Amino acid sequence: MGNDRVLCLTIYKSEAGARLLRERYLEALRAWPGAREEVRVPTPEGETFVVVAGPAGAPPLVLLHGSGSNAAEWAPRIPALTGRFRVHAVDIIGEPGLSAETRPPLGSDRYARWLDAVLDHFGVPRAAFLTSSFGGWVALDYATRRPERVAALALRCPIGLGPMKKGFVVKAVLLSLLGEKGRRKSVAGTIGEPETSPIVEHQLLVSAHYRYRTGPFPVFGDAALSRLTMPVYAVAGADDAMVDSATTKRRLEAAGAVVDFMPGTGHYIPGSRDLEFLTDAAANGDFTA
Repeated sequence: MGNDRVLCLTIYKSEAGARLLRERYLEALRAWPGAREEVRVPTPEGETFVVVAGPAGAPPLVLLHGSGSNAAEWAPRIPALTGRFRVHAVDIIGEPGLSAETRPPLGSDRYARWLDAVLDHFGVPRAAFLTSSFGGWVALDYATRRPERVAALALRCPIGLGPMKKGFVVKAVLLSLLGEKGRRKSVAGTIGEPETSPIVEHQLLVSAHYRYRTGPFPVFGDAALSRLTMPVYAVAGADDAMVDSATTKRRLEAAGAVVDFMPGTGHYIPGSRDLEFLTDAAANGDFTA
């Protein structure tokens, strides 16, 4: 187990930065709406932190956050989600949460085996997934490898379906040369939010102390997408500065998914029909193995 693990000991830029982000996360967890369980799950990739909430007998729903984030990303939506589902908000490994700092190769099956261990720990043979950005890539990878374990897939601004836009990287580098003002403008433009947005403030804090993944994310081929036998819903912003959303829409629709393409919206998407979609999937019996 230990020898083949890819462990990144430097996902944080400093130990002080790691402590700061951890403290902020713990503050967010203390403000979590409603009752919750905090579970540390042993997996082949190291310990994984999961926040569990909602009625024990409700259909299981796994939440996978975006890059540079953690389970606290979902806190505003928890009251609505736990009204209908047993929620498992997972801190993805290698991200600034409380899970192990392991980052397996994206082209391997190790993320799928990691999620197998998480679901098995909770005795969940089959679950729906609600995801954001990089979490969508992780869920798509799992759904194409383990379609029998995915009841429904709701993707918010997913990556891995079309090429990442190269222009935003160049622009981000140039803006970073302008100091704090440039970095703020870069983050705001990347996620499609005003510079004064609390979301921009949070992302500036994270980027100051956390090392994001580098390199391209693997793009799923048509053969892989043909294995998405479960109901799939996605929402993508037409003005996404990072992702080629038009290609995302075209390829997912070709695979049978329902896609909402939102004009005037960037990578951050404030609302969508994902809860309605997941509720319908549960009512239609899609959670039954």
